[in-house]
Amino acid sequence: MQSLATRSLATRLTLFLVSLLLLWLPFAIPIYALIDDPNWQGILTLTILYGEFIWLVRWWGREVYRNPHILHRYGLRRSKRNGRELLFGLGLGLTSLCLLLVLEGQLGWLQWQSPPAAFLRIAIEGLPIALGVGFAEELLFRGWLLDELQRDYRKAIAIWINAGVFALLHFIKPIEVILSSLPAFPGLVLLGLTLIWAKQASGGRLGLSIGLHAGLVWGYYLTHVGGLVEYADVVPMWVTGLDRNPLAGVMGMLCLGGIAIGIRRKMRSKVR
Repeated sequence: MQSLATRSLATRLTLFLVSLLLLWLPFAIPIYALIDDPNWQGILTLTILYGEFIWLVRWWGREVYRNPHILHRYGLRRSKRNGRELLFGLGLGLTSLCLLLVLEGQLGWLQWQSPPAAFLRIAIEGLPIALGVGFAEELLFRGWLLDELQRDYRKAIAIWINAGVFALLHFIKPIEVILSSLPAFPGLVLLGLTLIWAKQASGGRLGLSIGLHAGLVWGYYLTHVGGLVEYADVVPMWVTGLDRNPLAGVMGMLCLGGIAIGIRRKMRSKVR
């Protein structure tokens, strides 16, 4: 197994993903066959898939790279500092999105709505969902995939490939949906870059990246599911955000750009 460490990136990724698929199918097939509810199908299969992914990367790190602490290398480190960075990122993501919506409200592009009676429940259930998404995607993209890329490519090339793959995988949709949401692609690339820079600014820890990602998801969940805003349609959706996603438009890119600049400055100050 150790000889795999010197094989090409394409070989390593293919073997890893095929192994993951073979582990997952014996569980997924019965779930899809026996459970009719699509929501439960998705919840159960994705939970099993990600649990197996974590088990496989730990086994892969131990057997292929002779590293029994591969998750630590990816940035998952049990420390108060990592926890504080996660909370800071959560607040940064949520606050940044709220400020963007406040600005758009001041410009007359949207109207704030009264919170529904179930808003507290929506907020409480949205937080673990957001943290789950942040944890899963950051460990996958800024942890495992980025580490594999950096074993074969220079850091700058690995970063751009990682951000591009992150954006592309969000477009696994029917072709008509892809074409209609294509203007959101640059924003997803910028988000991918920002989350990598957040990891670098934190000394390789994933807390800030997970928190920032989760904060943005939570903010979207609160405003979208909670029905807090209603767009006035006085400007095109590519300005305010496609499909009512505030980050999938020009204003969202400006918001992400502001976050990215702040994180880059933090990273450069540490280098000095």
